[in-house]
Amino acid sequence: MRLTILAFIIFCSYACKKEESTTPEVVGGPQLIFKFKFDSTQARLNNLGAPSVIPSNHGAQSPMMQGMSAHYIEFAADSLTWLGAGKILYRAQETTAGGSNAIDFSQAKVAANGEVFFTTPIASLGTGTFKWIRVSLAYQNYDIKYLASGLNLTGRVASFIGYNTYITSHKVKDSTLIVNGNRAQGYWAFETNALGFGFVNSGQAPAGATTVPNPLAATSPVPAGSCVVTGKLDNPLIITGAETNDIVVTISLSTNKSFEWKDAAMNNTFEPLNGDTVIDMGIRGLKASYQ
Repeated sequence: MRLTILAFIIFCSYACKKEESTTPEVVGGPQLIFKFKFDSTQARLNNLGAPSVIPSNHGAQSPMMQGMSAHYIEFAADSLTWLGAGKILYRAQETTAGGSNAIDFSQAKVAANGEVFFTTPIASLGTGTFKWIRVSLAYQNYDIKYLASGLNLTGRVASFIGYNTYITSHKVKDSTLIVNGNRAQGYWAFETNALGFGFVNSGQAPAGATTVPNPLAATSPVPAGSCVVTGKLDNPLIITGAETNDIVVTISLSTNKSFEWKDAAMNNTFEPLNGDTVIDMGIRGLKASYQ
């Protein structure tokens, strides 16, 4: 408990600075290039980074990812490096326009599978050996399958999983919702166009229900609700300062049955008109590689 409280204090000291970026002012030279990869076959993990079992009264499916946004990227030297004590390379813009401090969604960068999300000079990382990476995820957009009135259909979900997000408006697929306020982790919107009739609604998953895998929970905890997902690099990243070529870092995120609902009929088919309710939209693991 003391470790968790301390992690929360450290995280807030970085996350609660309005409109300030921690990206170092270094330009030119070889670049660190970050890309997302969405993998539905990657291990499905729980909050502690252990294999996860779907409860008997829940259903789950692997969504078809369209895009992802992050709030924070940090490299850590080892498993004892506290959140915020590693090398912070990126933090998205924040605002208090909605009251409490929040991610400013209007400034968010959303990247598709294999698309560049963020680039920074390798010199901004400094020298050292880095074994772990932390990525605070903020937003995801994906397609899901569902059953309604006997028809197998597809809908689009906009899912906000950051600690708190200020949203003026956001586009789900073709439709735009006006919010003009803060939304806590777990806010979602759903759009479908079945048989030519458009339908959009929104809701809120229960507090604390979003899975945030952290295999270092015992030695380097993260605050609840932060969505700081932790993963190990396939091989330690060693920076000497003599690099001449770009380094591409692939952040592979597990979407293995990451869309989870309370399954009223217990048939593992999402039926929102028959009592199924969204319970968890958290990413199910992170691992990283580079070349």
